[in-house]
Amino acid sequence: MTCTLTIVRYPKFGGLLGILSMALFHFPLFLNKKISFYKLMGCGKNGTFDKHPDWNQWAILINSESPYPITIPFIDGWIKLFNAKVSTITLQPIEGHGTWDGKEAFGQLPKQTDYEGKIAVLTRATIRLSKLTAFWSNVEGVAKQMATADGLITSIGIGEVPFIKQATFSIWESKKQMKDFAYKMKEHAEVIRKTKKEDWYSEEMFVRFKIIETP
Repeated sequence: MTCTLTIVRYPKFGGLLGILSMALFHFPLFLNKKISFYKLMGCGKNGTFDKHPDWNQWAILINSESPYPITIPFIDGWIKLFNAKVSTITLQPIEGHGTWDGKEAFGQLPKQTDYEGKIAVLTRATIRLSKLTAFWSNVEGVAKQMATADGLITSIGIGEVPFIKQATFSIWESKKQMKDFAYKMKEHAEVIRKTKKEDWYSEEMFVRFKIIETP
């Protein structure tokens, strides 16, 4: 399976183009038989994990069984027409668990492999409405600490619905450094404990990827 995550940034005051694109892009993506799963998502403010959306920046996630990234002429033409900046990373899912809208979006994956190199991670969840306050009061501090974590190359907050359906995509120098942040940093480990104990999510998913190509 090949996965691509494309970040599209429109020029200043181009937010309406981004909103419109999220409606129009569904048609060519849905009709393309090579695509097994896709999501059109917004981004957090300034591309970070933030409950406030950045109206100028949007994300396109595409999975296919093809060994090569899928090209969508309509989307490429739209991006060129409106002079948007694009950054695409090509990925191979290798480890994970959980579902996205009830689907194993990246196929059946082992929970662990012996891969230890440079790695990308996608975590996403649908937050229960009754747990929104608890979620956001805990994760904002962790997001700030993540920005300075050892081994972090970059991260971005993405999601289908602001506040409720949230995801974080991050790239790390190694799996060990990613795990050190996830499980050894006290604040992050505490948030993980609370999510399970207090049942914050109605659905969650965690996937790790080998990085095939970056911009």
